[in-house]
Amino acid sequence: MTISVIIPTYNEEQNIVRLIESLKRHGDDRSREIIVVDGGSSDATARLAAAAGAVVVKTAIRRRSVQMNLGAEKASGDVLYFVHADVVVEPDYVTDISQSLSLDYESGCYRYRFNSNSVSLRINAFFTRFPFLWCRGGDQTLFITKELFWNLGGFQEDYRIMEDYDIIERIKKKSSFRVIPREIVVSARKYDANSYLRVQFANFLVFSMYFWGASQHRLTSLYKKLLKTDQ
Repeated sequence: MTISVIIPTYNEEQNIVRLIESLKRHGDDRSREIIVVDGGSSDATARLAAAAGAVVVKTAIRRRSVQMNLGAEKASGDVLYFVHADVVVEPDYVTDISQSLSLDYESGCYRYRFNSNSVSLRINAFFTRFPFLWCRGGDQTLFITKELFWNLGGFQEDYRIMEDYDIIERIKKKSSFRVIPREIVVSARKYDANSYLRVQFANFLVFSMYFWGASQHRLTSLYKKLLKTDQ
């Protein structure tokens, strides 16, 4: 088993070196390939990622679904591990993924906790231990065998939002999915830039509209109106 770590980025110079160094420090010969797919950053993200030892792929399209598919195309590993730039990975991520595969899981994610002491965010994080689709999100990272990923057609590139829910929904219809019983640390920056209630309202509204069949254009427009985010 070999793992290719794929990180979609846009203006992540504050996070990318820390993440790459952590992945390298905690990885081994099975996880040497780290691919950063940069979506046109105006800061030093791409340069810093390359200097830190990652393979950097550039695209003019700033869309995670497109960026992650591009990374998957370049990947040489048997397993793809998609990670957001502001995440703190679990030190035993290689062992966790290997063990999951040995248990016949072809894909999965982690539970998480926020880098915040907020009681409200602790409650949010608590629900990531459950297997339900509404408890999932890209911040939890995603590992998936390359074979299954391409059998599913990868991420849907017209998706500007909810691409992670979509692919997990498709995974669960065809294969096995594991929530690894360990926690990674995710950034609370979206909550810091807005407010807890505003982010919760936006998430609830967009999630509900998504399952009622709203278009990607409508979902994205609504999300951008409700929240301040550069990602």
